[in-house]
Amino acid sequence: MAGGGVYVRMSFEAWVLVVGGLLLLMGLGAPSISRLPFSGPMVYLGIGVILGSLGFGVLEVGALSDRTLFHRAAEIAVVISLFSVGLKLRLPLRDARWAPALVLAFGAMTLNVGLITLLGLFVLNLPLGAAVLLGGILAPTDPVLASEVQLTDARDGDELRRALTGEAGFNDGTAFPFVMLGLGLLGLHDLGAGGWRWWSIDVAWAIVGGLGIGAVLGHATGSFILHLRITRKESVALDEYLLLGLIGVAYGTALLLHAYGFLAVFAAGVALRAIERREEPATPPDPTRIPVQPGEANLEVAQDPKLGPAYLASAFLSFNAQLERVLEFGVVVLIGAGLAAADVPASLWWFVPVLFLIVRPLSVLPVALTRRLTGKQLTGVAWFGLRGIGSIYYLLYAVEHGLPEDLARVLTGLTFGVVAASVVIHGISVLPVLRYLQPNQHRDR
Repeated sequence: MAGGGVYVRMSFEAWVLVVGGLLLLMGLGAPSISRLPFSGPMVYLGIGVILGSLGFGVLEVGALSDRTLFHRAAEIAVVISLFSVGLKLRLPLRDARWAPALVLAFGAMTLNVGLITLLGLFVLNLPLGAAVLLGGILAPTDPVLASEVQLTDARDGDELRRALTGEAGFNDGTAFPFVMLGLGLLGLHDLGAGGWRWWSIDVAWAIVGGLGIGAVLGHATGSFILHLRITRKESVALDEYLLLGLIGVAYGTALLLHAYGFLAVFAAGVALRAIERREEPATPPDPTRIPVQPGEANLEVAQDPKLGPAYLASAFLSFNAQLERVLEFGVVVLIGAGLAAADVPASLWWFVPVLFLIVRPLSVLPVALTRRLTGKQLTGVAWFGLRGIGSIYYLLYAVEHGLPEDLARVLTGLTFGVVAASVVIHGISVLPVLRYLQPNQHRDR
């Protein structure tokens, strides 16, 4: 599509009808979709393709011409999802079970970026800065589209799911230094003499600061809410407002202090869950005992010294999960509609298999050194390197920071192509692979 803006060929009334119909269709069809041999995002991607210029042409969008729309939509979806990821992880900070996730988020991330950079340099003939940038865009796994392979709740003790959940939480922030390095090598970001600014600000401070800011705000906010409810017996406030307020404060504070907001939101979720673990150190209360519907019926539970922390975490997670699903639907539809304008290159036919079958497995090999995962679990970690909305965000972040148009087109085509391929390939394979890796947990599906 030439030019800018979102081109809509229907009236407002018709759009209200179409959007409402799609939401009804997804709501009514969710149980049937869950039984199909592919994931919900595959359906959303297909809807986007049908609505876009590859289909009926009623929604013509492009990542470059509508960069602000894609950038902000992806940003909001990732932020909301990362808070949910943090709430699902119920581990003490010194627990050895963090090891696989940390190795994936830092060690595997670095290897992944390095291998993609080599492909970009010597096979795709990209300049060094663009090759590093491509690695930073494509290396992180996605917290939004990977719900099928993440922890289901705080009581889920599966090591494979915990590793993938923790990786998705951390690496949407740990990829940022490589994005900034790529931009710096292209002359679009100040790295400092000898790279001092990149090491001190973009790596050390932004990572540590983001995690610290989120942890402090998550713990302080959660503790204050529980103090009002349990000690002072205040009535139950609107949990939705509290959740969105905490996310906004954590994210905004981190950005204003030049730290990574993604890590701050994730850490806020982990810190909030840690308050509940402090009250119930062994296992969390059964979620079926904790009502999360709004209203005075929850007053007794919310003010209970033992159940109050679990109620707060469960209420936040319940609302956040609903919001996450709506955002996932909207953003993936946009990605599907934007495929036509992405100019996906022919090199994608070899790039995707190399990325999924060689680069990802090689990059996760250090996880074996933690001795926390079995051979089958390592196989699952090697395969489930889902790319998604986070990659779209990093791409548009680079574009907004002045990425030259020729490089922007190349990276947009590669990124959209890889994300679409991941949605399809991982969406088709997720249930068969999980049945193979965990036959006892998926024998009835």
